[in-house]
Amino acid sequence: MLIDIHAHMITPGMLNVHDFWGPFMTTSGFTVGHFTLGTSQPMSGTDEEATQKLMAKMSHENRRKLMRDRNVDKIVVSIPSHAFMYWAGDFGNEYADLCNEELSNYCAKDPDHFDFWAHANLADPEAAVGQIDKAVTKLGAKGVCVGGANFNGLEAHSEELFPVWKKLTELDVPIMVHGYNQSIWRGEDHTSDLFETTSILGDCYDESLFLWYLICGGALDEFPTLKTYITHAGGMSLFQLGRLNALNKSMAPDARNQKSVVEYLDKFWFDLDVHAPSIRKAVIDIAGIDNIVHGTNFGGAYDFGDPTEGLDLSKTDSEKVRSGNAIKLLKL
Repeated sequence: MLIDIHAHMITPGMLNVHDFWGPFMTTSGFTVGHFTLGTSQPMSGTDEEATQKLMAKMSHENRRKLMRDRNVDKIVVSIPSHAFMYWAGDFGNEYADLCNEELSNYCAKDPDHFDFWAHANLADPEAAVGQIDKAVTKLGAKGVCVGGANFNGLEAHSEELFPVWKKLTELDVPIMVHGYNQSIWRGEDHTSDLFETTSILGDCYDESLFLWYLICGGALDEFPTLKTYITHAGGMSLFQLGRLNALNKSMAPDARNQKSVVEYLDKFWFDLDVHAPSIRKAVIDIAGIDNIVHGTNFGGAYDFGDPTEGLDLSKTDSEKVRSGNAIKLLKL
């Protein structure tokens, strides 16, 4: 069995919700406020045709076809990171509620192939607690997807977020961490992000920052059963783990963690969404086979096949990565 727990989803009901924030699908690309994830060379046709093309790609039929082509049995979907709306004021709460309903309805039509990560507006922790509780207990979410380490000024170390972490431990569901384009909330100045740097490089930095802040802020001492899955093989955190561990006390004396950084590693799960078998082997070696899951940004910007291929894993270990660890982590 192969379960991919890193797959993004947009439904018709999640588009054209707000006059300014959208989100919209245009011939220039996916658009939120002043920000467009796209190209300076727009596609041909109209905005309506671009929307129809995206919705066809996201349909149950087309997703199942791609899953068959890649021998994937189930995907766990989350909203696109460009649409987290932490920066959108009250609309951030409205959109979180809407997205959870939309994702729940989408998955309910084919629960054998689809599950979902909830969305919550972490810029408003009190509202986020309610959004997570409803999404998990009433709508069937398997955890909550959060963006990097910046939630409109709040960061993963902020004690204002402790009620969110508490709710997740009470529900015994994990966090999925996926960075997002920090240029979105720059307003019209987002155009200075010429090469999509705040996503292509920034996602990995923000994912690393989440691990660092969660540990240094003492959240894992306060909530020792909190579980976190970090996409893109943990960003850069695993590759600099020795540095983080060594400098945590000597150069970060205000850090509140009670143990060394490496002693919290078993609270984190990582996928193998990196583009070389030798690096994937290193991720497994550092994190341990029981904390590796299968996540590839399914149907997204690239496809490099099954990340477990060429790693010389035993059949037992391969099945842990392909499905066993995800089944246990998300209670699938």
